[in-house]
Amino acid sequence: MTPELAGVLQLLALVGALALVHRPAGTYMARVYSSTKHLRVERWIHRGIGADPDSGQTWSAYLRGVLAFSAVGVLLLYLLQRLQGVLPGSYGFGPVGPAQAFNTAVSFVTNTNWQSYYGEQTMGHVVQTAGLAVQNFVSAAVGMAVAVALVRGFARSRTGELGNFWCDLVRGTVRILLPAATVAALVLVARGVVQNFSGIHEVGQFTGGARQWTGGAVASQEAIKELGTNGGGYFNANSAHPYENPTPFTNLFEIFLILVIPFSLTRTFGLMVGSVRQGHAVLAAMFTIWLGFASLMMWTEFAHHGPAPQAAGAALEGKEIRFGIAGSSLFAVSTTLTSTGAVDSAHSSLTGPGGGIAMLGMMLGEIAPGGVGSGLYGMLVMAVVAVFVAGLMVGRTPEYLGKKIGPREMKLAACHLLVTPALVLVLTALSLALPTPPDSTLNPGPHGFSEVLYAFTSAANNNGSAFAGLNADTDWYNTTTALAMLLGRFLPMVFVLALAGSLARRQSVPVTAGTLHTGKPLFSGLLVGAVLILTGLTYFPALALGPLAEGLA
Repeated sequence: MTPELAGVLQLLALVGALALVHRPAGTYMARVYSSTKHLRVERWIHRGIGADPDSGQTWSAYLRGVLAFSAVGVLLLYLLQRLQGVLPGSYGFGPVGPAQAFNTAVSFVTNTNWQSYYGEQTMGHVVQTAGLAVQNFVSAAVGMAVAVALVRGFARSRTGELGNFWCDLVRGTVRILLPAATVAALVLVARGVVQNFSGIHEVGQFTGGARQWTGGAVASQEAIKELGTNGGGYFNANSAHPYENPTPFTNLFEIFLILVIPFSLTRTFGLMVGSVRQGHAVLAAMFTIWLGFASLMMWTEFAHHGPAPQAAGAALEGKEIRFGIAGSSLFAVSTTLTSTGAVDSAHSSLTGPGGGIAMLGMMLGEIAPGGVGSGLYGMLVMAVVAVFVAGLMVGRTPEYLGKKIGPREMKLAACHLLVTPALVLVLTALSLALPTPPDSTLNPGPHGFSEVLYAFTSAANNNGSAFAGLNADTDWYNTTTALAMLLGRFLPMVFVLALAGSLARRQSVPVTAGTLHTGKPLFSGLLVGAVLILTGLTYFPALALGPLAEGLA
């Protein structure tokens, strides 16, 4: 079997598995967020935090809940890292430095999981499990809650209430993420992923002495890391490490975990707005972009231009042989088109066009299918823009799901789209213009530029992956990437929830002969075009200076 055929078969197997679970998973999540009953454990949690899950919240109250919960999460995770030296199970690791502790706390609370440290040499078991793993669950649940609030904005009429943040947060964690992650962790353990609380021990004899390895609750963290589109690994090598991802089966299974909730949420959306076809239209747009990027990535990495790749038969530098070109390409596309950031190969070693594809996937806003929750609300904002453009073309007031899209809605959608590009381009320019930050880049020329551009693209889009040649553990990058992660996570949420509140207050309008049918393939094509043109072209000059220039060279 040729590597190319193996890649096609992996792609078909992945698509088949996602199609198999799309309907039951999407239906289940719609029932979870539409139910009026609370589980006993949920009632205990609500009483413990003093929340009334049955009280409705306006968009501003919902937002205050999101921001307050996230702020407390940053503070607690920061303190855990600073106090690590006195915690049990630290295995001699001292407290994490202030700048790096703040950066890491912000990173995991914002679902970015950017890591400017070596996990196995910095964090003990308590910080890993009680701090990082917990945030893997709740940060994903926050994204799902915001997405559901926007869906309710489309579904409801003449009301200012979007549900209850605390109820949505608890349900997303208890009913969706915890059981799914438990099953996924058992599968990973069965296939060889490590799950223990072992300390530091020496393995074998090598040149220069024995090597030290640590164990850990890796499988449980790996499961929610992928399922919640988080990405932070127990080890510095992330999903290329054999303790985290030992076989081609686990590699494909982890890609499945990354994609399953974001793709399934489109059915949840369709059921909650009362039209499954609307969910299918959004799903078709997401899938078209994802499949196109996966095909392009495989083609660029199999093309093996240059003497070294030709001698090896493919662009194998920085890739695990046990996964091969196809497995690495699928993983890279899936992790950058979502907000996962996990890696099973060195993205810095991708071909010039391949690195550009990975970067562009994040630049599109990670909406195909995007992060858990964030992908759906990002694509729905693009749908609002798409119907506005269509309305201009035919001279009609734009409508989407029975709601007229007015100036206020368009201003909020435009602000949502402009926040991330502004953060990425401004911070990249400053990092190249100031005298000290360029010293962190390993490579000169276009690739060095790509290292910096990739870092801020990853941080502002809450991805977390990086081009390995950049030394990000400096005061400048720890501070600026933390700023990019905070603003890139919560400013879009402000605009999304404000948009949801505005839509929920509007009266639904009846369908007429001039209404654009948004549940048909024509609208899916329009949505794909809007994503690629309005978002992708924003970054084209920057891409021309980095990966495109490198590819042409």
